[in-house]
Amino acid sequence: MLVHSSGLSKVINSVKEKIFFGNEPTPELIAILSVYFVQGILGLAQLAVGFFLKDELLLSPVQVSALLGIAALPWIIKPVFGFVSDGLPIFGYRRRPYLVFSGILGTASWASLATIVHTSWGAAIAIAFGTLSITVSDVIVDSLVVERAKTESTAKTGSLQSLCWAASAIGGLLTAYLSGLLLENFTTRTVFWITALFPLIVSGVAWLIAETPISKNDQDQNKSNFLTIKHQLGQLRQAITQKSILLPTAFILIWQATPSADAAFFFFTTNELHFEPEFLGRVRLVTSFASLVGVWIFQRFLKSVPFRVIFGWSMVISASLGMTMLLLVTHTNRLLGIDDHWFSLGDSLILSMMGKIALMPVLVLAAKLCPSGVEATFFALLMSVHNLGGMVSQGFGALIMHWLGITATNFESLWLLVLITNLSTLLPLPFINWLPDTQEPIEHKILSAASVNN
Repeated sequence: MLVHSSGLSKVINSVKEKIFFGNEPTPELIAILSVYFVQGILGLAQLAVGFFLKDELLLSPVQVSALLGIAALPWIIKPVFGFVSDGLPIFGYRRRPYLVFSGILGTASWASLATIVHTSWGAAIAIAFGTLSITVSDVIVDSLVVERAKTESTAKTGSLQSLCWAASAIGGLLTAYLSGLLLENFTTRTVFWITALFPLIVSGVAWLIAETPISKNDQDQNKSNFLTIKHQLGQLRQAITQKSILLPTAFILIWQATPSADAAFFFFTTNELHFEPEFLGRVRLVTSFASLVGVWIFQRFLKSVPFRVIFGWSMVISASLGMTMLLLVTHTNRLLGIDDHWFSLGDSLILSMMGKIALMPVLVLAAKLCPSGVEATFFALLMSVHNLGGMVSQGFGALIMHWLGITATNFESLWLLVLITNLSTLLPLPFINWLPDTQEPIEHKILSAASVNN
């Protein structure tokens, strides 16, 4: 009987090892994964937002791209929330209260979209507050992940980030198809109401975070919050001025800032190709699955591959595969006997997988560079640069769309937009040497940076 119990215990531990990528499934880890899971689930409203802006507010592709760029502003000022979390504890806690707040704010923003929003500016504000909700919770769990990741062995490098992004991908996978199916049967505002329920999960799991309240002695030592923030700024300045951190950060900005054609392509698929919401939900299901596969591929085969190799090949492959969209926008795929729907599904799968493979090393590098004591702030700063690139990408895309005269009904120049956006993907290649060449030297630079800041 004891032998049987021992064997069963080994099997259970082995399963846990595989499911959690070697990480101990503590209540705090479950809470962290739950937050990422909810971030994935919130994709339930992604299609609803697009149709709401297009069909109910009657915005053009350029206006949608600009509005979504403005609404993404909280991602750009993410370091501010890191400062607040690290330097301004609430009732002695730096993490739990902010998670509770973010959940409540998220519910309020989606509820407002479901009820009182009737203008483009109202939509921009509501979506921005929804983004703010995600940003705050993201800052908190990122800081917890960074604290854990810094103690990872070389063999487990990237496993925690892979696990977190897998949780997000699973959340997106579960709701991807529903995002389209719900729109076939309900209004966009009903979808917003349903989405409003999920941020409350973040508020609920906040109490699972293993956090010790700051003692009065610790608070007295700081004298004031100003001194705490001043100390944080000093640590950040010391870290950022290091070439080993500054150059990779600049590369990430350039990489993300190349123009995007997403808004124009959404209008093309719905107005020109007449894709129904249900099918677009299938596309989202495929892309979510592809993201999960991308995380697995990185974790299984690429986590020890030099960053330059991953980025270089992912850019070349993504640009090459992205050119296949020319077949769709020119309807050449029909001459080849490939249906529009099947073509879109296959293309979305491959590009999403490549995008996730390219993103994972960014997260690993960012986490490893964070100095002790300001994990939330520093990681938020690095990721805000990543998000700033995305905002610039939306802006460039909107400008090019306007220049080419692309509207909700005119797609004659869409092929040129696709060509420009895909070729621009290769622009960061000359700066590839700004990235670390191997994993091992990165570790030494990180330790050096941490010692300087301490």
